[in-house]
Amino acid sequence: MTSLRTKKSSGGFSLLELLIAMAITITLMTAATTLLASALRMRSRENQKSDALADTQRALNIMTREIADAGFNLNNNGIVAGESGAHTLRIRSNLNKYDFSATLNAQSGIGVPGEDASEDVSYYTNLADNTKYLVRHDEYGSGSTVLANRIDDISFHYFDQKVTYTCKSGDYDISDPTVAEVAGPAQAKYVVIAIAVTLDQVGKPGSPGYQPKYTVLLCSDVALRNADLWNY
Repeated sequence: MTSLRTKKSSGGFSLLELLIAMAITITLMTAATTLLASALRMRSRENQKSDALADTQRALNIMTREIADAGFNLNNNGIVAGESGAHTLRIRSNLNKYDFSATLNAQSGIGVPGEDASEDVSYYTNLADNTKYLVRHDEYGSGSTVLANRIDDISFHYFDQKVTYTCKSGDYDISDPTVAEVAGPAQAKYVVIAIAVTLDQVGKPGSPGYQPKYTVLLCSDVALRNADLWNY
C-alpha cells in the first residue's frame, strides 16, 4: 500500500508585499493628516472670526447706547469737538443732575471721580502686539477698558440729518452717503460708526487649508437724542 504524503506550505506575506502595504498605509496616513490639519486650521480661523465679530458687535451696542445719550442735561449735543474726529470720539453728559443722592458738585456738572462715571467717555483705537484694540476711556469712572480686539480701524461720521449709505464686507469704511457730513462734530445730530474687522491670510495660495485675508465691515447709526432732532 502506498502512503501519500501531503506537503503543507507555511502561510504569510513576502517582503515585497509588506513593503507595498507599508507604502500604501503611509500614503493614506499622510493624506489623512494633511486633511485633518487643514480642517483644524479652518476651524481655528472660523472661531477667530466668530469671536472677533461677536466682540465688535458687543462694542457697537455699548457705543450706540452711550453715544445716543450724549448731551443729556447739557445745552449741546454732548460731543467734545476738539477731541473728536474721523477715528476718535469723546462725549459728555450729566446723568446725575437730578439724582439727589449725589453730591451737589456731581449734580452740577462733570468732574467728580466715582460719582460722574460714564459722563465723560472717549473711544479710540490702540495698537499693541500687532493688533488694534478698541478702547473705552471713562475719565471719572472705570478708566480705560478694551471693548474689542483684532479690529482694523474705526471711523466716525457726523451728519445733521438721517443718512443712508453703503456698508460692504471687504471695505474699511462706509461709502456713498446720501448727504454731506457737517463741518464739525459740534453740529452733528446723527453719528455713523463703522468698524472694520480683518482676519489675516492663512497659508499660501494653492496650499492645503489656504484662506485669503478677510475683512468684515460692521456699521451702526446713532441718533443724538439730546440734540435738536426736530429738523430731521
